[in-house]
Amino acid sequence: MLVGPDQNVACMIDDLPPLFGPKAHDDPSVFQVDGLLREARRQRGLAEGAVPEVCVLDPDGDVVRHLARTGDGTQLESWACYHSELWITKCGDREIGIVPCAVGGPYAVLVAEELHASGCGLIISVTSAGRIVPLGDPPYFVLIERAWRDEGTSLHYLPPSEWAYLRPTLAARFEAGITTLDEPVVLGSSWTTDAPFRETASAIGLAEAAGVHAVEMEAAGLYAYATATGRDLVCVAHVTNTMAVDGDDFEKGADDGTHRILALVQAIAAQWGSGPA
Repeated sequence: MLVGPDQNVACMIDDLPPLFGPKAHDDPSVFQVDGLLREARRQRGLAEGAVPEVCVLDPDGDVVRHLARTGDGTQLESWACYHSELWITKCGDREIGIVPCAVGGPYAVLVAEELHASGCGLIISVTSAGRIVPLGDPPYFVLIERAWRDEGTSLHYLPPSEWAYLRPTLAARFEAGITTLDEPVVLGSSWTTDAPFRETASAIGLAEAAGVHAVEMEAAGLYAYATATGRDLVCVAHVTNTMAVDGDDFEKGADDGTHRILALVQAIAAQWGSGPA
């Protein structure tokens, strides 16, 4: 067996993978988001440019596809990211940015870091989710107060714990704002997984016992990043399915749910802009 000179480091004790080894969470990263954006601008000949104050992660990409079809969205050409596009649309009386297809914790957090570094103040992630403990018939929205950390990204930002949380002050503010919508939006808990096709009966049972309402792939990593860096970020589970065990699943409603999602984003953004958190 080949081994390196550091074979006795703590992360190799008891054959644990490095993910579960000790992390120096307070140490700054050598690889910085500003450096990545700088080099992207240099290589692509992009000018400096700020992004909207409020931006949305659209993991399914349905919102951006709808806006592109209808001509209600335009691509921001100065967005200096190697891996994604940023689209701009009008939402109420403000412009918002939307990044499509930022699915999974590692990718979502990478994009979130880039958005905040580019001038974004609030990120809203609206991700399609599976129903665990029922709160109604899909589709409906769950504003995620806490996310069960069954993934790896969050461990790089915060020490191990069972849950990652939305900041309590933000939770109280958004709860007040979403009561103005035409449909119920409930506060709840999600299960963040890295492996959607390993949602076994036993794993679902554990999630039910923990009081989880929905399963998704981004919230724990995003909340851990936001907590560690003091950023404003809120995750919403758009519960659209029962994991395809029945027919007619994954339906979001008219226009792929675009107008419902944008109404929710508008309500959250209005509350966020109403005073300091």
